[in-house]
Amino acid sequence: MKLKPPMAVTTSPCALFTPPTIKIPRLFRPSQQKVKLGPMSVSPMGFGTWAWGNQLLWGYQESMDTELQQVFNLALDNDINLFDTADSYGTGKLNGQSEKLLGRFITQYQGDANDIVIATKFAAYPWRLTPKQFVNACKSSLDRLQIDKIGIAQLHWSTANYAPFQERALWDGLVAMYDEGLVKAVGVSNYGPKQLLKIHDYLKERGVPLSSAQVQFSLLSMGDDQMEIKSVCDSLGIRVIAYSPLGLGMLTGKYTPANLPRGPRSLLFRQIIPGVEPLLISLKEIAEKRGKSVPQVAINWCICKGTIPIPGVKSVKQAEENLGALGWKLKPNELDQLEYGARDSSAKMIQNVFQTR
Repeated sequence: MKLKPPMAVTTSPCALFTPPTIKIPRLFRPSQQKVKLGPMSVSPMGFGTWAWGNQLLWGYQESMDTELQQVFNLALDNDINLFDTADSYGTGKLNGQSEKLLGRFITQYQGDANDIVIATKFAAYPWRLTPKQFVNACKSSLDRLQIDKIGIAQLHWSTANYAPFQERALWDGLVAMYDEGLVKAVGVSNYGPKQLLKIHDYLKERGVPLSSAQVQFSLLSMGDDQMEIKSVCDSLGIRVIAYSPLGLGMLTGKYTPANLPRGPRSLLFRQIIPGVEPLLISLKEIAEKRGKSVPQVAINWCICKGTIPIPGVKSVKQAEENLGALGWKLKPNELDQLEYGARDSSAKMIQNVFQTR
């Protein structure tokens, strides 16, 4: 990855602070080869950065930046080269903070940063109605990320459900970014099977391959839509990126009806956790037999289904645990047991409101 020359200083003094180098030991050497994602080769698992700048849902504070940089370095030192972000990640005045942090961490990384693949998503804001506006949004992301080309430019969601007239503008925006050489590949997020086919055909006519489709995909989200999306992607050579592979934390095994997370997530967990006991029991049984943790088993299931999971990370402890999902695979009977547990559970994850058909 070619880095941009240093930018003029417009950030706060804390953004200029370079934390002391902390050498974190290499945890594993994955036996799995990199997987193809459009023209690029990426790790079989990426790291999601939704929490990096999100105060409302994930309790972000700038004091966390030093550990987030350690997470980033730990990922690269263990051959994780895919990082997912979005131009809208970060609440209020911190909008775009996730991209800014990634940009800072990339430039300060002391190893080889050329292999890094940044997948960022562009919000379908109502004022983004022309290809030029999307090109400008892409250039703003490049500035925040301090790189010269984005790995995968993704539409964050489709407007087909509420503003279908804007959908063509979104698609033309992807074409413009690609044609101007600002991105290596393009993808979508929260597109259902029907809209996925439409945008695939539209882009193909314009010589732009659709490389990825990001969808909520986990043992809590394995409904008919997810399976149909996976089938469509397999038939068209589109790679599925699985976001929320741990169901916002419900599949970590650490929460119960009596032990809920703080903040807005508690309301959702209170509704769903009591109804997923059969699945959690299956996860714990397999984790104990394999000498793994519950999150590692849940993430490995996503990998075994042919997706690239992007679990969110905001601490070194989480990153270390997620890395343990690599280098091994669940057996067929274990996959069956997990999926039976999922089907036997009465509760399912609520789907993204922007998900289309």
